[in-house]
Amino acid sequence: MTELDSTARAASTRPRMRKVSYAVLAGCLLLCACRKAAPPGSDGSPAAGVKPAAAAKESASEGVNLTPDQVEKLGIVTQAAPATEYSQEAAGFGVVVSHETIAQAAAELATAQATERLSRSALARARKLSGTPGAVSADAEDTAAQKAAVDAAALTLTTRRLSSMLGMNPPWKNGRSDAIFQELASGKVKLLRVTFPLGALSGGTPASLRAAHIGADKPGAGWKMNVVWDAPADATVPGRSFFALLVDSDAGEGERLQVWAQIGKSASGVAIPASAAVMSEGKFWCFVEKKPGTFERIEIDTARPTLGGYFVTAGVAAGDEIVTAAAGQLLAKESASGSEPD
Repeated sequence: MTELDSTARAASTRPRMRKVSYAVLAGCLLLCACRKAAPPGSDGSPAAGVKPAAAAKESASEGVNLTPDQVEKLGIVTQAAPATEYSQEAAGFGVVVSHETIAQAAAELATAQATERLSRSALARARKLSGTPGAVSADAEDTAAQKAAVDAAALTLTTRRLSSMLGMNPPWKNGRSDAIFQELASGKVKLLRVTFPLGALSGGTPASLRAAHIGADKPGAGWKMNVVWDAPADATVPGRSFFALLVDSDAGEGERLQVWAQIGKSASGVAIPASAAVMSEGKFWCFVEKKPGTFERIEIDTARPTLGGYFVTAGVAAGDEIVTAAAGQLLAKESASGSEPD
Protein backbone atom coordinates (compact mmCIF):
# COMPACT_ATOMS: atom_id res chain seq x y z
CA MET A 1 0.00 0.00 0.00
CA THR A 2 1.41 3.32 -0.98
CA GLU A 3 1.73 6.28 1.36
CA LEU A 4 -0.89 8.08 -0.68
CA ASP A 5 -3.41 5.28 -0.11
CA SER A 6 -2.73 5.29 3.68
CA THR A 7 -3.28 8.99 3.84
CA ALA A 8 -6.57 8.72 1.93
CA ARG A 9 -7.84 5.87 4.16
CA ALA A 10 -7.04 7.85 7.33
CA ALA A 11 -8.85 10.88 5.94
CA SER A 12 -11.98 8.83 5.16
CA THR A 13 -12.00 7.20 8.62
CA ARG A 14 -11.66 10.47 10.59
CA PRO A 15 -15.36 11.66 10.14
CA ARG A 16 -16.69 8.31 11.38
CA MET A 17 -14.51 8.55 14.53
CA ARG A 18 -15.83 12.06 15.18
CA LYS A 19 -19.47 10.81 15.00
CA VAL A 20 -18.73 7.97 17.47
CA SER A 21 -17.13 10.45 19.88
CA TYR A 22 -20.18 12.69 19.74
CA ALA A 23 -22.46 9.73 20.46
CA VAL A 24 -20.39 8.64 23.48
CA LEU A 25 -20.38 12.22 24.84
CA ALA A 26 -24.20 12.48 24.51
CA GLY A 27 -24.62 9.16 26.34
CA CYS A 28 -22.43 10.37 29.21
CA LEU A 29 -24.46 13.56 29.57
CA LEU A 30 -27.74 11.58 29.63
CA LEU A 31 -26.35 9.21 32.26
CA CYS A 32 -25.32 12.13 34.45
CA ALA A 33 -28.80 13.68 34.15
CA CYS A 34 -30.43 10.39 35.20
CA ARG A 35 -28.22 10.23 38.29
CA LYS A 36 -29.47 13.58 39.59
CA ALA A 37 -31.53 13.57 42.80
CA ALA A 38 -35.06 12.22 42.24
CA PRO A 39 -38.00 14.48 43.15
CA PRO A 40 -39.23 14.18 46.72
CA GLY A 41 -41.43 11.13 47.12
CA SER A 42 -40.56 9.60 43.74
CA ASP A 43 -39.04 6.55 45.46
CA GLY A 44 -42.32 5.88 47.33
CA SER A 45 -41.34 7.64 50.57
CA PRO A 46 -43.14 10.87 51.51
CA ALA A 47 -41.14 14.07 51.30
CA ALA A 48 -40.55 16.04 54.46
CA GLY A 49 -43.58 18.16 55.39
CA VAL A 50 -45.87 16.45 52.84
CA LYS A 51 -48.59 14.04 54.01
CA PRO A 52 -49.74 11.19 51.79
CA ALA A 53 -53.51 10.78 51.23
CA ALA A 54 -53.80 7.99 53.81
CA ALA A 55 -51.99 10.07 56.40
CA ALA A 56 -54.26 13.04 55.67
CA LYS A 57 -57.40 10.96 56.17
CA GLU A 58 -56.01 9.51 59.37
CA SER A 59 -55.30 13.02 60.62
CA ALA A 60 -58.86 14.10 59.76
CA SER A 61 -60.30 11.19 61.75
CA GLU A 62 -58.20 12.16 64.74
CA GLY A 63 -59.79 15.61 64.74
CA VAL A 64 -58.53 19.15 65.03
CA ASN A 65 -56.50 20.02 68.11
CA LEU A 66 -56.66 23.63 69.28
CA THR A 67 -55.35 25.54 72.24
CA PRO A 68 -57.79 27.51 74.44
CA ASP A 69 -56.55 30.72 72.82
CA GLN A 70 -57.26 29.35 69.34
CA VAL A 71 -60.73 28.21 70.41
CA GLU A 72 -61.51 31.67 71.70
CA LYS A 73 -60.05 33.38 68.65
CA LEU A 74 -62.13 31.27 66.26
CA GLY A 75 -65.28 31.96 68.28
CA ILE A 76 -66.13 28.29 68.76
CA VAL A 77 -69.29 27.63 70.78
CA THR A 78 -70.56 24.20 71.81
CA GLN A 79 -73.75 22.86 73.31
CA ALA A 80 -74.79 19.45 74.60
CA ALA A 81 -76.75 17.43 72.06
CA PRO A 82 -80.33 17.14 73.40
CA ALA A 83 -82.12 13.80 73.39
CA THR A 84 -85.36 13.87 71.44
CA GLU A 85 -88.05 11.75 69.85
CA TYR A 86 -88.78 11.79 66.15
CA SER A 87 -91.63 10.48 64.06
CA GLN A 88 -92.73 11.16 60.54
CA GLU A 89 -95.19 14.01 60.50
CA ALA A 90 -97.60 15.68 58.10
CA ALA A 91 -97.41 19.46 58.04
CA GLY A 92 -100.30 21.89 57.90
CA PHE A 93 -101.25 25.40 58.94
CA GLY A 94 -103.57 26.63 61.65
CA VAL A 95 -105.14 29.90 62.70
CA VAL A 96 -106.07 30.92 66.25
CA VAL A 97 -109.79 31.68 66.33
CA SER A 98 -110.81 34.93 67.99
CA HIS A 99 -112.54 34.24 71.29
CA GLU A 100 -115.00 37.07 70.55
CA THR A 101 -116.74 34.81 68.04
CA ILE A 102 -116.99 32.03 70.60
CA ALA A 103 -118.13 34.42 73.32
CA GLN A 104 -120.97 35.69 71.13
CA ALA A 105 -122.01 32.12 70.33
CA ALA A 106 -121.91 31.25 74.02
CA ALA A 107 -124.08 34.27 74.89
CA GLU A 108 -126.61 33.36 72.20
CA LEU A 109 -126.73 29.79 73.46
CA ALA A 110 -127.20 30.89 77.07
CA THR A 111 -129.99 33.31 76.07
CA ALA A 112 -131.79 30.68 74.01
CA GLN A 113 -131.52 28.14 76.82
CA ALA A 114 -132.89 30.60 79.41
CA THR A 115 -135.76 31.72 77.17
CA GLU A 116 -136.74 28.16 76.32
CA ARG A 117 -136.56 27.13 79.96
CA LEU A 118 -138.80 30.04 81.05
CA SER A 119 -141.44 29.48 78.39
CA ARG A 120 -141.47 25.76 79.09
CA SER A 121 -142.00 26.43 82.80
CA ALA A 122 -144.83 28.89 82.05
CA LEU A 123 -146.58 26.32 79.88
CA ALA A 124 -146.18 23.64 82.50
CA ARG A 125 -147.64 25.94 85.15
CA ALA A 126 -150.63 26.83 82.98
CA ARG A 127 -151.37 23.18 82.29
CA LYS A 128 -150.98 22.28 85.95
CA LEU A 129 -153.60 24.90 86.93
CA SER A 130 -156.02 23.78 84.26
CA GLY A 131 -159.43 22.95 85.83
CA THR A 132 -158.66 24.78 89.10
CA PRO A 133 -159.84 28.19 90.34
CA GLY A 134 -156.47 29.66 89.33
CA ALA A 135 -156.54 28.31 85.79
CA VAL A 136 -155.70 30.62 82.92
CA SER A 137 -157.89 31.00 79.90
CA ALA A 138 -157.59 28.61 77.02
CA ASP A 139 -156.22 31.41 74.84
CA ALA A 140 -153.48 32.16 77.38
CA GLU A 141 -152.58 28.50 77.59
CA ASP A 142 -152.40 28.25 73.80
CA THR A 143 -150.21 31.36 73.71
CA ALA A 144 -147.87 29.83 76.30
CA ALA A 145 -147.71 26.61 74.30
CA GLN A 146 -146.96 28.53 71.10
CA LYS A 147 -144.20 30.54 72.81
CA ALA A 148 -142.65 27.41 74.29
CA ALA A 149 -142.53 25.82 70.84
CA VAL A 150 -140.97 28.90 69.26
CA ASP A 151 -138.35 29.19 71.99
CA ALA A 152 -137.55 25.48 71.69
CA ALA A 153 -137.04 25.94 67.95
CA ALA A 154 -134.81 28.96 68.59
CA LEU A 155 -132.69 26.91 70.99
CA THR A 156 -132.39 24.12 68.44
CA LEU A 157 -131.32 26.59 65.76
CA THR A 158 -128.74 28.17 68.06
CA THR A 159 -127.32 24.76 68.94
CA ARG A 160 -127.11 23.72 65.30
CA ARG A 161 -125.50 27.01 64.32
CA LEU A 162 -122.93 26.44 67.04
CA SER A 163 -122.20 22.93 65.79
CA SER A 164 -121.73 24.23 62.24
CA MET A 165 -119.22 26.75 63.57
CA LEU A 166 -117.37 24.56 66.12
CA GLY A 167 -117.87 21.06 64.71
CA MET A 168 -120.25 18.20 65.30
CA ASN A 169 -118.19 16.48 67.99
CA PRO A 170 -116.73 19.10 70.34
CA PRO A 171 -115.39 17.94 73.73
CA TRP A 172 -118.30 19.64 75.54
CA LYS A 173 -121.04 17.81 73.61
CA ASN A 174 -124.09 16.82 75.68
CA GLY A 175 -122.97 19.04 78.51
CA ARG A 176 -120.14 16.73 79.56
CA SER A 177 -117.64 19.56 79.88
CA ASP A 178 -119.28 22.96 79.65
CA ALA A 179 -116.27 24.40 81.50
CA ILE A 180 -114.14 23.99 78.35
CA PHE A 181 -116.66 25.95 76.30
CA GLN A 182 -116.70 28.73 78.88
CA GLU A 183 -112.88 28.85 78.97
CA LEU A 184 -112.85 29.20 75.18
CA ALA A 185 -115.42 31.99 75.37
CA SER A 186 -113.36 33.83 77.99
CA GLY A 187 -110.09 33.41 76.08
CA LYS A 188 -108.35 31.37 78.82
CA VAL A 189 -108.04 28.51 76.33
CA LYS A 190 -107.49 29.23 72.63
CA LEU A 191 -109.19 27.44 69.78
CA LEU A 192 -106.94 26.50 66.85
CA ARG A 193 -108.42 25.64 63.48
CA VAL A 194 -105.99 23.45 61.49
CA THR A 195 -106.05 22.44 57.83
CA PHE A 196 -103.84 19.75 56.28
CA PRO A 197 -103.40 19.55 52.49
CA LEU A 198 -105.35 16.96 50.59
CA GLY A 199 -103.73 13.53 50.95
CA ALA A 200 -101.37 14.55 53.77
CA LEU A 201 -103.28 12.50 56.35
CA SER A 202 -104.79 9.06 56.18
CA GLY A 203 -107.15 7.52 58.68
CA GLY A 204 -109.27 9.25 61.27
CA THR A 205 -108.80 12.21 63.55
CA PRO A 206 -105.21 12.54 64.89
CA ALA A 207 -104.81 11.72 68.57
CA SER A 208 -102.66 14.83 69.05
CA LEU A 209 -101.14 17.74 67.16
CA ARG A 210 -98.02 19.87 67.57
CA ALA A 211 -98.00 23.59 66.82
CA ALA A 212 -95.34 26.31 66.77
CA HIS A 213 -94.84 29.88 65.62
CA ILE A 214 -94.02 30.12 61.91
CA GLY A 215 -90.24 30.37 61.60
CA ALA A 216 -89.50 29.06 65.10
CA ASP A 217 -85.82 27.97 65.21
CA LYS A 218 -85.65 26.01 68.46
CA PRO A 219 -85.86 22.20 68.24
CA GLY A 220 -88.93 20.97 70.09
CA ALA A 221 -90.41 24.49 70.39
CA GLY A 222 -94.18 24.83 70.39
CA TRP A 223 -97.15 23.22 72.07
CA LYS A 224 -98.72 19.79 72.07
CA MET A 225 -102.50 19.57 71.76
CA ASN A 226 -104.22 16.40 72.95
CA VAL A 227 -107.85 17.48 72.46
CA VAL A 228 -108.60 17.33 68.71
CA TRP A 229 -111.88 16.99 66.84
CA ASP A 230 -113.19 17.33 63.28
CA ALA A 231 -113.88 20.83 61.94
CA PRO A 232 -115.94 21.92 58.94
CA ALA A 233 -113.90 21.91 55.74
CA ASP A 234 -112.04 25.06 54.76
CA ALA A 235 -113.61 26.35 51.55
CA THR A 236 -110.36 28.07 50.51
CA VAL A 237 -107.93 25.14 50.99
CA PRO A 238 -108.56 21.57 49.75
CA GLY A 239 -107.85 19.13 52.55
CA ARG A 240 -108.97 18.07 56.03
CA SER A 241 -109.62 20.47 58.89
CA PHE A 242 -109.61 19.99 62.65
CA PHE A 243 -110.12 21.98 65.83
CA ALA A 244 -107.71 21.69 68.76
CA LEU A 245 -107.44 23.24 72.21
CA LEU A 246 -104.35 25.41 72.61
CA VAL A 247 -103.50 25.69 76.31
CA ASP A 248 -100.86 27.90 77.97
CA SER A 249 -99.55 29.39 74.74
CA ASP A 250 -98.41 32.88 73.79
CA ALA A 251 -99.97 32.65 70.33
CA GLY A 252 -102.08 35.67 69.47
CA GLU A 253 -105.65 35.50 68.24
CA GLY A 254 -105.72 35.52 64.46
CA GLU A 255 -102.08 34.32 64.29
CA ARG A 256 -101.17 31.58 61.84
CA LEU A 257 -99.14 28.68 63.20
CA GLN A 258 -97.26 25.73 61.79
CA VAL A 259 -98.93 22.47 62.79
CA TRP A 260 -97.79 18.85 62.55
CA ALA A 261 -99.62 15.54 62.95
CA GLN A 262 -97.77 12.30 63.64
CA ILE A 263 -98.17 9.71 60.90
CA GLY A 264 -95.43 7.21 61.80
CA LYS A 265 -93.81 5.42 64.72
CA SER A 266 -91.46 7.44 66.92
CA ALA A 267 -87.72 6.82 67.31
CA SER A 268 -85.18 8.00 69.89
CA GLY A 269 -82.13 10.06 68.96
CA VAL A 270 -80.60 13.52 69.25
CA ALA A 271 -81.27 16.88 67.63
CA ILE A 272 -78.45 18.54 65.66
CA PRO A 273 -78.93 22.30 65.20
CA ALA A 274 -78.77 23.50 61.61
CA SER A 275 -75.93 25.86 62.57
CA ALA A 276 -73.76 22.86 63.44
CA ALA A 277 -73.96 21.22 60.00
CA VAL A 278 -71.23 21.70 57.39
CA MET A 279 -70.79 20.06 53.99
CA SER A 280 -67.62 18.36 52.80
CA GLU A 281 -66.86 15.51 50.41
CA GLY A 282 -70.48 15.57 49.27
CA LYS A 283 -71.74 14.74 52.78
CA PHE A 284 -73.00 16.58 55.85
CA TRP A 285 -70.92 16.67 59.03
CA CYS A 286 -70.80 18.23 62.45
CA PHE A 287 -67.90 18.72 64.85
CA VAL A 288 -67.98 17.15 68.31
CA GLU A 289 -65.58 18.14 71.07
CA LYS A 290 -64.45 14.71 72.25
CA LYS A 291 -62.11 16.21 74.84
CA PRO A 292 -61.14 19.80 75.65
CA GLY A 293 -59.56 21.31 72.55
CA THR A 294 -60.05 18.25 70.32
CA PHE A 295 -62.80 18.51 67.71
CA GLU A 296 -63.75 15.46 65.65
CA ARG A 297 -65.73 15.64 62.42
CA ILE A 298 -68.72 13.27 62.49
CA GLU A 299 -70.93 12.45 59.50
CA ILE A 300 -74.64 13.09 60.08
CA ASP A 301 -77.74 11.95 58.22
CA THR A 302 -79.92 14.89 57.16
CA ALA A 303 -82.76 12.76 55.79
CA ARG A 304 -84.95 13.60 58.79
CA PRO A 305 -85.11 17.38 59.19
CA THR A 306 -86.73 18.84 62.29
CA LEU A 307 -87.74 22.30 63.40
CA GLY A 308 -84.39 24.15 63.32
CA GLY A 309 -82.09 21.20 62.65
CA TYR A 310 -81.80 17.47 61.99
CA PHE A 311 -82.66 14.27 63.85
CA VAL A 312 -79.90 11.63 63.96
CA THR A 313 -79.64 8.23 65.60
CA ALA A 314 -75.96 7.45 64.97
CA GLY A 315 -72.59 9.17 65.33
CA VAL A 316 -73.67 11.65 68.01
CA ALA A 317 -74.98 10.68 71.45
CA ALA A 318 -77.10 12.69 73.85
CA GLY A 319 -74.84 14.97 75.88
CA ASP A 320 -72.04 15.18 73.29
CA GLU A 321 -70.68 18.70 72.93
CA ILE A 322 -71.61 19.84 69.41
CA VAL A 323 -69.98 22.87 67.81
CA THR A 324 -72.82 25.26 66.99
CA ALA A 325 -70.74 28.30 66.04
CA ALA A 326 -67.59 28.49 63.87
CA ALA A 327 -68.03 24.95 62.49
CA GLY A 328 -67.00 26.31 59.09
CA GLN A 329 -63.77 27.68 60.54
CA LEU A 330 -63.00 24.28 62.00
CA LEU A 331 -63.59 22.69 58.60
CA ALA A 332 -61.20 25.20 57.00
CA LYS A 333 -58.65 24.50 59.72
CA GLU A 334 -58.92 20.78 59.07
CA SER A 335 -58.74 21.32 55.30
CA ALA A 336 -55.51 23.23 55.70
CA SER A 337 -54.02 20.19 57.45
CA GLY A 338 -54.60 17.91 54.46
CA SER A 339 -58.26 17.04 53.96
CA GLU A 340 -60.03 18.09 50.79
CA PRO A 341 -63.47 19.63 51.38
CA ASP A 342 -65.87 20.44 48.59
